[in-house]
Amino acid sequence: MVKGFLSLRQVEFIEKNVATDLDGRAELLDMGFDSTPVTVIGDKRLYGFDVQKIDEALALLDSK
Repeated sequence: MVKGFLSLRQVEFIEKNVATDLDGRAELLDMGFDSTPVTVIGDKRLYGFDVQKIDEALALLDSK
């Protein structure tokens, strides 16, 4: 859902499959999460799929 949402917003993103990417899995755990989705936008780390929080984080990124 997050990937589709970001694509609709024409936002470039990097996908990491933590089931097959051991470095990506370690990065996820280092951030304090143990499941997905986790979306990193600037300095924001968003867990789950929350349209409002994603839009707010994108707006903050655009305002910088």
